[in-house]
Amino acid sequence: MSHPARRTVAIVTSLLLAGTAVAACGDDKAAVPGVTDTEIVIGTHTPLTGPAAAGYSEIAPAAKAYFDYVNANGGVHGRKITYKIMDDGYNPANTTQVVRQLVLQDKVFAILNGLGTPTHTGVLDFLNTNKVPDLFVASGSLSWNQPTKYPQTFGFNTDYTVEGKILATHVKTTFAGKKVCFLGQDDDFGRDSLAGVKKVLGTLAAEQKYTVTNANVGPQIGAFKAAGCEVVILATVPGFTALSIGTAARLAFRPQWVVSNVGSDYPTVAALLKEAAPLAEGMIGISPLPAATDAADPWTALFKKVHDQYSPGTPFNGNAIYGMSVAYLFVQALQAAGKDLTREGLIAAVEKGGFTGPGYAPLRYSRTNHSGYGGGRLTRVASAAQAFFGPVYETDPADGPVAEYTQQRPAPPTSGIPG
Repeated sequence: MSHPARRTVAIVTSLLLAGTAVAACGDDKAAVPGVTDTEIVIGTHTPLTGPAAAGYSEIAPAAKAYFDYVNANGGVHGRKITYKIMDDGYNPANTTQVVRQLVLQDKVFAILNGLGTPTHTGVLDFLNTNKVPDLFVASGSLSWNQPTKYPQTFGFNTDYTVEGKILATHVKTTFAGKKVCFLGQDDDFGRDSLAGVKKVLGTLAAEQKYTVTNANVGPQIGAFKAAGCEVVILATVPGFTALSIGTAARLAFRPQWVVSNVGSDYPTVAALLKEAAPLAEGMIGISPLPAATDAADPWTALFKKVHDQYSPGTPFNGNAIYGMSVAYLFVQALQAAGKDLTREGLIAAVEKGGFTGPGYAPLRYSRTNHSGYGGGRLTRVASAAQAFFGPVYETDPADGPVAEYTQQRPAPPTSGIPG
């Protein structure tokens, strides 16, 4: 080949390579997983079936209802949100399978509100290794607040140790001198909650645990009765809250029940107890979010309006409030991340913080804190209704005091969409 011919081939090759590079750059900009000019695809794992389905199966559909409402009003920066809801049956093996499908096959932009401590723990490494935003996990485990180890992961719930400290402080003040016992799920949920309780109360009269695969809590409740327990603190999912209360009644054991937010939504517990719902009278719980029964609360009114329009066939209870609150926060994060949406931009937006919403307690997102709500407000069941009482409390998972939080919540925006 002559020198001019070789020179021509070299020039053509260079131009082709340059064109390929430009095209690749353009593809990179457009190839954010799950994001197009008109759509954002996200996913979740949740128990639509199985031992934790009672109540919890309503959370993701409620979030989807809020997204449908946002989509009907133009979406976020012109994009509509598609929420892929995968049933894992509250089984960690299933969780691993469905999350891998969402990430590797469905190419979702983010995982939102994956539910459960034992289930989500198994996908932490996978999501963070693949740099998938893992936002607002539906659990209060301290595992979600490890920004150095798991930079993609953020909690949402008040963490269980904070919650345990607040509940135990109420018990110490209100039921001084009473024998206090504790039943918790046999995972980080139960262990973190117990740690918070013992920071305030020290040694308890009895401690028991349960597994979600064994629906017999007779031995645990029997042990509490034998120990003379007068107050029982529960770190239980709704099904096991109802199971504990019902089992105690059959054993003629009637302690004061004090229950984690995870399992204290009265409409859910009452539906499980059925005709035995009066057994839950006096149950004390805690929540950072407004009650579904408080029609005067402007956030409840907003979510009820969205629910009735976009999910009218489902219960409107604390789980619906929870799901819509998560969705509202996620929409705020998308808006803060901007129109040029990337995974890195979304994480940076969440770490910047400054979010508002329906919660009574503060959200604590920053570069060094990936936990969710920093406290909550106590609830009590009376005359078949669950109502808040007392101030909002906040604390930390370490040895800080339990203190009143006095900042007022803002009202929801008139459009019902953060802006």
